[in-house]
Amino acid sequence: MKLALFCCLLGLVIAVSAEKYTTKYDHINVEEILNNERLFNSYYKCLMGGKCTPDGLELRTHLPDALRTNCSKCSEKQKEFSDKVIRYLIDNKPEEFAALTKKYDPEGIYKTTFGPQFKKDNTTTNQ
Repeated sequence: MKLALFCCLLGLVIAVSAEKYTTKYDHINVEEILNNERLFNSYYKCLMGGKCTPDGLELRTHLPDALRTNCSKCSEKQKEFSDKVIRYLIDNKPEEFAALTKKYDPEGIYKTTFGPQFKKDNTTTNQ
């Protein structure tokens, strides 16, 4: 009986870990966040290890896994958001992009995964 219960619980854990990330934030206006210095800085500081709002904490919690899995648990909207954010950071906030890259990809592992889609003027960026 205990073995059957353990197997059921293990199956539940495996099923939950394979699920997609929550879509409760898929309705947000990402451009509004990127173009509002106060909001942008709040998320940036959170991602860099500072104080977080609940939604910022959720982002910070899932970001390493999203990078590791090439956003395989992301909804289509989340993939679109991540593309917009990365493009915005490369074009408008290169120092913040460099700091985030150093924190979340210090060995440059994910640069090869995400880098090719973010070429600027047909040249590779310094991700």
